[in-house]
Amino acid sequence: MSLVAKIFTCKRCGYCCQGETTVSLDADDQKRMILSLKSSEKNVREKYWRVTGNIVQMKTVAGHCIFYDNGCTVHEGRPWRCGQWPLHPSILSDENNFKTIADSCPGIKKEIGYQEFCRILSVLMEKDKVVC
Repeated sequence: MSLVAKIFTCKRCGYCCQGETTVSLDADDQKRMILSLKSSEKNVREKYWRVTGNIVQMKTVAGHCIFYDNGCTVHEGRPWRCGQWPLHPSILSDENNFKTIADSCPGIKKEIGYQEFCRILSVLMEKDKVVC
């Protein structure tokens, strides 16, 4: 069993894809998404992104990310923050963050307890392998 699997198994519930906003896309995210969609930057920008000044985010549709349809339809080109979620570094500094994220994400294995969860997450972060 992988270290990630010891603390998290995605249930593909889509809860993390819900809301009226999405994560911001950095330049690498934008390039990866354009390549994954096999489209021009202009087309991707117009069809899928909400651009406000220098901030680029994915559009939302009916209260969820434009790419959510019973799973991520741009999984290989998803933003790094989406790949990191829900194994967020803020968990390590605040048990309340762990509880909040675990309560909203059925894939978090909270039964192992906060201390063990943090121990494994710390190892993963040191190895830079926090991509779900």
